[in-house]
Amino acid sequence: MTTNLPNFHLSPFKYHSIQPHFNFSIASSNSQIIKPKKIPPSISIQCNLSSPPKSKEEAIRQAKTCLSSTLEKPLNNLKLTAGKLKKLKQPRFRVEIPVNDDSPDSLSQLALQVFDEMPIKRKGSKVKILILWPNSTLTEAANRVAFGSVEHVDISSLKDGGNRVLSSADVAVFLTPEASQMEVMETITNSLYPKPVVIFNPRWSYEDEENILGDFVDFLGSFEVIYSFMGLEVRGLLSKRNGVVFKCVRDGVLSGERWSVLVEEEEGELKVVSRFKTRPSINEVENVLYNLMAINSPITKSAKFLKGLVSNVTGKK
Repeated sequence: MTTNLPNFHLSPFKYHSIQPHFNFSIASSNSQIIKPKKIPPSISIQCNLSSPPKSKEEAIRQAKTCLSSTLEKPLNNLKLTAGKLKKLKQPRFRVEIPVNDDSPDSLSQLALQVFDEMPIKRKGSKVKILILWPNSTLTEAANRVAFGSVEHVDISSLKDGGNRVLSSADVAVFLTPEASQMEVMETITNSLYPKPVVIFNPRWSYEDEENILGDFVDFLGSFEVIYSFMGLEVRGLLSKRNGVVFKCVRDGVLSGERWSVLVEEEEGELKVVSRFKTRPSINEVENVLYNLMAINSPITKSAKFLKGLVSNVTGKK
């Protein structure tokens, strides 16, 4: 890990397009979309899920491994496939990978890297993934890319929740959904029962989720966060500290994983300074970092979450 982390002030947990020099990127808007080499399932499953990612590739690999292993159990559940729906809980998951570019080409590349050829073991037919995009521009961009068993559709075309494309999918993914689409998302999710549904990189901020989206708090709360990586920064009068908030479900088992707050040491290593049972609020993280910095700086000005992958979290070659 290196020490020169970026100095940004972004809203907490907000999906955000960040500065160009923030070079820990998924893709640039001018980059050519190229289908990546297939990664054997055994390699993907063996990636390290115990600590925050040190590169763009590791972040994608972690999220893909976490999501595929978590989906494997419900997709092989006979109760789901046979229609035995006696009070069966619908699998609902949430994944957050900060990116530095939310252009259509960049998001298509991200979707390709995460959802194409997912190493999900299932007897019988191949798993069909349906990606629900927030607008037609993103849908059209995704359709220009050569996906395997992934289909794309504009969420606005499914407002009635009864489109035939839903019935053919095994997993539905709301990719970068807007806060204004919450009602139709709930309708579609209910119509997909009991099939798994995933929210991937929502565009609303965590503050919005606590305040503006209060009418949908129960709906959003039904989605288990299985992977999240969020940069953060706290400034003192004479110094500043950088770190991350991190959560990752390992081995596909939801067993009460905690949210970890890690702060960068002088040597560049990340050290866990606190853990939370639920997603920590900005105030909770501020208190942790204020207390940590009080030893060296009597005045701490602010703490901000950074919705973007850290540019220098690249590790040593």
